[in-house]
Amino acid sequence: MRGVLVTEWIPFDQLRLAEVAAPTLGPRDVRIRIQAAGVSFATSLVVQGKYQRKPPLPFVPGTEVAGIVIEKGLEANRFTLGDRVCAVLDWGGLAEETCAHEVNVFKLPDSLSFARAIAFTNSYATSAAALTWPHLLKVQAGDWLLVHGASGGVGIAAVEIGKLLGATVIASASSQAKLNVARDHGADYTINYSSRNFRDEVLGLSGGRGVDAVYDPVGGEVFMESLRCLAPEGRIMPVGFAGGAIPQIPANLLLVKNLSVCGLNMGLYYGWSPQDMRYVYEDRVRALMNTLFGWFVAGKINPSVDTTYPLEAFQQAMDDVLARRAIGRVALVMDEEARRLTH
Repeated sequence: MRGVLVTEWIPFDQLRLAEVAAPTLGPRDVRIRIQAAGVSFATSLVVQGKYQRKPPLPFVPGTEVAGIVIEKGLEANRFTLGDRVCAVLDWGGLAEETCAHEVNVFKLPDSLSFARAIAFTNSYATSAAALTWPHLLKVQAGDWLLVHGASGGVGIAAVEIGKLLGATVIASASSQAKLNVARDHGADYTINYSSRNFRDEVLGLSGGRGVDAVYDPVGGEVFMESLRCLAPEGRIMPVGFAGGAIPQIPANLLLVKNLSVCGLNMGLYYGWSPQDMRYVYEDRVRALMNTLFGWFVAGKINPSVDTTYPLEAFQQAMDDVLARRAIGRVALVMDEEARRLTH
């Protein structure tokens, strides 16, 4: 089968498509014929050995796929052959087939396309967990929510879910085109954080009080300024550091305003940690995914896939991600899904 093969730690643009061995099916695994695979900033770090997890060389990168179950391990009994599913992988997604732990596989609603499904396991699951789980931001009706990077995959999801929960959502992004997308997905107010003082604008919009919660995938100075946008007893979550800089949090600000900082590494719940916890958290994650699928079927969320590419154009897909041209997610598509999108 064809796949993107990593044999040494190198920049993503030096990788090539190759013939690779089909992955071994474990007893609790399912084999999936991939129809769509997600491309993300994190993947570009993984192949360089700069991510917190380093797969054993050689490997195929990619952690989120959607496709069709074509084989099951002896102890895998949740799915049947032919089921349409999405899955979170340890690695192995940028290829024509993969094997996934059954615990990390989720059956798709009939109305959800493979390409749009790749937004659920990471982008929408991360945002839903961040905004709803009690130990995290726990956004409620009447709250004010500030979402940074609001035109990216997790940002769009956070805007939609925030509105669904009854919050007033302020979306920030770096261009008017991206802000228009955030507004299309439900944002009440928009701010261009690259050209204006967003702290003053947030305080102005909220009547000087500030916001109850901040969802921040950008980091750096955006995070630091966001601390000063929070109302007393506000909550802020770093979701990632797309801006490149990891902020150092001044504890005195937390103390003065009774603020809470909470972190979310969704990979903990998928088994991406030194101690594999995926089976411990399975019920919680599966309930979260079922909630998301229910919202989708009811028309309450609208996953955005900006562009799709064939597998052989994986470099161009990553270039869109790294250059921040993408609005929503970028997907590689194959077989039936590729034909569906071109006819």
